[in-house]
Parts: sequence; C-alpha cells; structure tokens
Amino acid sequence: MTDTRPPFPPFDTEGALKKVQAAEDAWNTRDPEKVSLAYTPDSEWRNRDVHVTGRAAIVEFLTGKWEREQDYALRKGLWGFRENRIAVRFQYEWHDAEGQNWRSYGNELWEFDENGLMCRREASINDVQIAASDRRIFGPRPESERGLDFPLW
Repeated sequence: MTDTRPPFPPFDTEGALKKVQAAEDAWNTRDPEKVSLAYTPDSEWRNRDVHVTGRAAIVEFLTGKWEREQDYALRKGLWGFRENRIAVRFQYEWHDAEGQNWRSYGNELWEFDENGLMCRREASINDVQIAASDRRIFGPRPESERGLDFPLW
C-alpha cells in the first residue's frame, strides 16, 4: 500500500496553504516518527549544512534537534508555489540547555511526489539570540491565528 498525504500536486493556493499548515502542525508536535511520515522513504534533505536521506535518518536528525532545541515552537508561512513545489518562510523559537533563548529564521524549498509526500527539502536557517522576554511563539498556533501571517522581526 502506498502512503499518501493530500492535498496532491499540482497545488493551487488552497492546497499549498493546507500543506504549509499541516507541516507546521506536525513539527510543533516534536514527534520525529510522526513528522517523518510526511516524507518519502528516500526523501533528501539539506538542513543548514547537514544532508539527510531517508525516513530513518530524518527521525534520527529530528530527535537530536529537539533534544538540543528545547521548548521549540514554530510558525510557517507560504511564500510561493508552482506545480509540485512550495516555498515557505518560517521562524521558530527555542532555548538551549544553558537557558539561552533563540529565534531562528529561514526559508525552505519543498518538492512533492504524486502521492503528496515530500521527496526533497532544502532549509536555510539563521539563529539570533533573544531574551526570554522577547519570545513571541509559545506552542502550536492557536486556532484564532490560523491562516494569518506572522511578524518577521
């Protein structure tokens, strides 16, 4: 049986927005196994300077990420889409083991197969130290903020 993850390409605005929100929701669970199911078994990633291939490697990567990036909370926004590709911008906040808070900004390029699974993900990310009092993102997006963009700075 083939895994599927609607909506399927080619994307329209509604479908692209649903994909972005679904990704945000999944990543905010911080459950590597659950997140990995949105990707093809042989999905290829570039995350910063790390290259990852396959679901098992995605689970391993995300497990380490969320051990380091504590209290991780993410917001994604649709930047553009075409056929089977989506571009997003995002920011997330977290703190390290020493208690330093961070805001991470970035862009992702996604490519999907015909079953709606992501077969390629490229992420460029920059981190900025912030004070705990400057955090803006706390947990998953509330229902009242779905469909809204987020402030960049």
